[in-house]
Amino acid sequence: MNGNKNINDFISSPLGNGDIYFIGIGGIGMSALARYFHSLGKRVSGYDRTSTPLTKELEQSGINIHYEDNIELAPKDADVVVYTPAIPPSHTELNYYRDHNYKVVKRSDILQWITESSFNICIGGTHGKTTITAMTAHLLRDTGYGCNAFLGGISANYNTNFWSSERNVVVVEADEYDRSFLKLVPDVAVITAMDPDHLDIYGTPKEVENAFVQFSNRVKPGGCLISKYGLSRAGDLHATHHYTYSFDNKNADVFAADIKVENGAYRYNVIHKEWLLNDVVLNMGGLHNIENSIAAITVAKYLGIDDNKIKTAVANFKGVRRRFEYVLRNENHVMIDDYAHHPEELKALISGIRSLYANEKCTVIFQPHLFSRTKDLSVEFAHSLDMADEVILLPIYPARELPMEGVSSELILHQMQLTNKQVLSKEDMMNWVKEHQPKLLVMCGAGDIDTLLQPVKEILESNDA
Repeated sequence: MNGNKNINDFISSPLGNGDIYFIGIGGIGMSALARYFHSLGKRVSGYDRTSTPLTKELEQSGINIHYEDNIELAPKDADVVVYTPAIPPSHTELNYYRDHNYKVVKRSDILQWITESSFNICIGGTHGKTTITAMTAHLLRDTGYGCNAFLGGISANYNTNFWSSERNVVVVEADEYDRSFLKLVPDVAVITAMDPDHLDIYGTPKEVENAFVQFSNRVKPGGCLISKYGLSRAGDLHATHHYTYSFDNKNADVFAADIKVENGAYRYNVIHKEWLLNDVVLNMGGLHNIENSIAAITVAKYLGIDDNKIKTAVANFKGVRRRFEYVLRNENHVMIDDYAHHPEELKALISGIRSLYANEKCTVIFQPHLFSRTKDLSVEFAHSLDMADEVILLPIYPARELPMEGVSSELILHQMQLTNKQVLSKEDMMNWVKEHQPKLLVMCGAGDIDTLLQPVKEILESNDA
């Protein structure tokens, strides 16, 4: 293919096939884009390292996927090749396409193109962004406002990470990894947190913060920025309209008050200096999700959506797969799954569980994600996990990284103050669950721990029989 061909040509032309090939199609962001182009009638295919429930869904929809890095299996007639930064530089197919002058672009380049001519609501932050993105998109869809959604997780309401709408509004998760979010131009931006993460990319916590300041500067003139109250660089964040939100800090522009727990749900009021939303009901666990809902509600209010429609939509929100998701809930066992892979996310997760199950022993099974993150944040991980009653650490999930000398799950373990703690292999962990039958079990991490959910659930259920 001619490397000078404009990327817009293959996508917008109603005459061409617009063949698009995804390297790493099983990633949550990549699969959303694959679904988008497939919905437009483009011929979509892809590669990923392993077959997952997500890739199987894509295949069932008619998308051809292979699982071997093999040039013979890679399509030679692709108009554009899209890859994720998680793909290693040594990838054979990726290098083949580069060497043969194909149009090879990052996922962020495609998102940039899609959002160039739309009204964009971009939600960023080192944690919390997936739930807020899904909740915001759900509010716009459920209220009838309408939006196109590119989510970083699977919406439990719609069982997908992408949907389309005739309304030219895009809700997108703004990913800070590889500085991808700096290619977006928001009309409305949300910043949830600027905690140190992806230091393999940024080098220092200050550079992470600098990137978020740059992101805020990309809000269009006349646009709106909604940021969590108390961010370290709050004074550097600017937009024509700027609102801060908080769980319950009355110094923020928007916050929650009169919070009650009723039948496993939260009921509360959302207070802004110019408006009040009474009796909001959130049917998902985790106090941090009240705060997440405040950000989403603030977006909806800024767009002028009716109060009653907003409250109905919040009450209808079922959450995001792997975000405080109940895998099992009966008289004998409660099992919760969460994607938490950063110390602040673990802290919020365990705090939320404590708010709902204050009198139960809390057992956490955590799979660290990335050697670099474990090395950089081992102390912080230890402090967060110490909030549980019992912790089992699985070996580190490497993802795109090679092992680092001296970096293992034991690095976290040795810095924990908790007495009941251990590192176990996956097999030994399963045997431990079979023997101990924990009543309140939390499994969390961003690696492949989700593949263990069903077998662990079956072990607990077999004891109930």
